Parts: sequence; structure tokens; C-alpha cells
Amino acid sequence: MNAFEALTGVAVRYLDAERLQAWRANYHGLRRKLVPVMRMLFGTFDASALRDHLERRVGKDFEVLMVHSSINYMQPMYRDGPLELVRMLMDFCGPQRTLAMPAFYFGDAATGGAFETLRQQPRFDLKRAPSQMGIATELFRRSRGVVQSRHPFYRVAALGPLAAALTAGHERAGTPSGRGTPFDFMANHDTLILGIGTRYDVLTQVHHAEDLMGDEFPVPGTPFQPLAVTVVDGTDEVRFDLAGRSLQWQRDMWRLRSIMSGNELEEWRYHHVPMFKTRARDVTAALISSAKRGITLYKAPRRLSA
Repeated sequence: MNAFEALTGVAVRYLDAERLQAWRANYHGLRRKLVPVMRMLFGTFDASALRDHLERRVGKDFEVLMVHSSINYMQPMYRDGPLELVRMLMDFCGPQRTLAMPAFYFGDAATGGAFETLRQQPRFDLKRAPSQMGIATELFRRSRGVVQSRHPFYRVAALGPLAAALTAGHERAGTPSGRGTPFDFMANHDTLILGIGTRYDVLTQVHHAEDLMGDEFPVPGTPFQPLAVTVVDGTDEVRFDLAGRSLQWQRDMWRLRSIMSGNELEEWRYHHVPMFKTRARDVTAALISSAKRGITLYKAPRRLSA
């Protein structure tokens, strides 16, 4: 774990929502002041140059490309906008491959987050509710031909030959990311997960292993009280009970480096922009294998001595 990762972890753990937002605003404000210095040190690139880099470093050996991105952390080295990034990724995948992005919705923090938001407003309009995973994901979600899975929290957007199959049936799954979800589909197909401008701590695929194992996962959890929700998808209205569980121990995503090999989880920088790649099936397989040995991403609370 580098110094920035450690500092981020401390901030997320100990600061309340208002102070964490202020900390992030100060961080991004400092980056804006350092724009000339950072561009001089690390150079700049546009969407076309990034595509050339992906052609060399990532290649086309995949059926599905699941992209996590952060325009904020690509700047100031990245000189194009989020729309150019989305269009480049669509073109990079082409008509033979499927592009997917998270379009998660975490509710209104002022009302207590996702569950409390849905308790107060149990109708979730799939088309109107924005993605809270960055502007690029929202632009992709709204693009022509893109389809979305019918889940109010862990919604996934996709475009391409496998898009309909990838997103189908999410509302009928018993868990947000287990069997019958887009994460299950991605683990059972040749899915490359790519991070652009972000580290692998955003890797939602880790929850697939947890939901697949259920009670066999060696971390205590508390089931959510099922919440009756209606997902509105155009003229369709889908009613279901939103279920899941909350794991009681604190997750430490940086432990993934000791669970997956460097060949399975690759990290690098492009013009100082953080990048990573891995396979969905490798993430799921590695975490299930390690969990069966009692090793997880979660830290057990320290016991107080008598």
C-alpha cells in the first residue's frame, strides 16, 4: 500500500461524510493548482493515444470489457472529455465485443444512503436515476443501444452482442451480485475488467464470491430486512423484494494483492494515471479458494484483552 492509499483509507474510515467530501475537494483543488507541474512531469494524452496504449497493453482477447473509470483521476494529463473516452471504448470493443460499465446508485446521502432512499421512495426509475459511478458511466448509460440490468443499487449497463444476456434477470436474483446477476455472467464468460484512472479498490466483482458462498463465506454477516421495491423500466414495472446482507468486518481491498498473483491482477500507470486489469473469473475463483482457507479481504475486529 502506498502513502496515498493509506491516507485515503484513513480518511474513509475516520471522517464523516461532510468532512470526507471536504477532504476530497481540497485534494482535487490542490491537483488543479499543480496542473502545469503535473503536465510537465508526466506529459499529456488524449482518447486516441489512450486507445493506442490499450491496443498494446490490453489487446482484444475478451468477450466482455467491464470498465471502471474516473475522469477526475485521469486529469490533468488527460486532455479530452468523458464523452470522447466513452466513444473510444465503444470503438475499441467494436461490434464483436461487449462493453459494460457500472451504473450503480447509492441513494441520497442526506437521507441515509441507498436503503433509506428506497424506503422513502420505493419506486426506482431505471432510466431517470443517474449512475453515481462517474460522468463517463452516466454518458455511457444514456447512449443509444445501451441496456441496463434491473437493479436499483448494482445496476450494470452494457452495449454489444452479449449485452441483453449480461443484464437479463438481475431483478430475479436472490442477491445483488451472486448467482443470476451480471457479475455471475461476467465470471462465466471471458470478461476483462479494466480500470482507467482508478485503482482496483473499486472492483465490485469481489462481491460475487461473497454472494455465491453465502453462509459458507467465513465472515459474519447480518441479512437486510427485505425491502419491497418497484423498478420502472419504460412502460414495464417490476416489483420484487430487495434482499442482501451486510458483512460485519471491515473490508481491506489492498489484501487482494496477496490473494491474487501479479499475472492475475496487473497494475501500472500511463502518464501517471493509475490503471489495472484482471479477469472476472480469476477474481471470483481466487477469492473463493482463499475464503475456503479462511483468508478474505476482511479484517476481524481486535479482541480486547481481559
